[in-house]
Amino acid sequence: MTAGLPEYKKLLIKWQGAINLIGPDTVDDIEQRHFEDSLQLAGFIPAGKKILLDLGSGAGFPGMVLAMARPDMDVHLIESDHRKCTFLSTVSRETKTPVTIHNLRIEDMPAEPVPDIITARALAPLPRLLEWCAPWADRNPDLVLFFLKGQGAAQEIAEARKGFNFSVEEFPSKTDPKGRALKVTNVCKKKN
Repeated sequence: MTAGLPEYKKLLIKWQGAINLIGPDTVDDIEQRHFEDSLQLAGFIPAGKKILLDLGSGAGFPGMVLAMARPDMDVHLIESDHRKCTFLSTVSRETKTPVTIHNLRIEDMPAEPVPDIITARALAPLPRLLEWCAPWADRNPDLVLFFLKGQGAAQEIAEARKGFNFSVEEFPSKTDPKGRALKVTNVCKKKN
């Protein structure tokens, strides 16, 4: 198990009573449902990528887990809920995992730093995710997006193609037989 995850699990369980961090039905299966699900992205991140933005980090999935698995990366967690940011700060401190936490809405995130990687899990449909990511894609043509999706991934891809040009690779989820990990590149908003 990645260093820091046992302490992370203890903090999740401790804080879950005060803040709804994860679904109550997943508390007994934190390792697979949250940690392993997040960790599967670590193997997809190409070497040489340095800055990762995690959108809507919530309890830290996948961003905090990836920061633990890939200490070579500069990980930024974007979360608008102040209480969740306090939790993320506690996890960072207690596990000695360096991350930068941005307590703001995704739309309010400054243009800097320009990321190499953007991740999100259980946040929004693909068209909305691409809308948020398009300004960064304009600034970094090599930007790679990784999104963990459920069984509706194909429908979300079709819907996103109405407003965006992009390349996508789908990988079967290692933790959900109906889920998919999407790798999205070459994002460009279509002109009206």
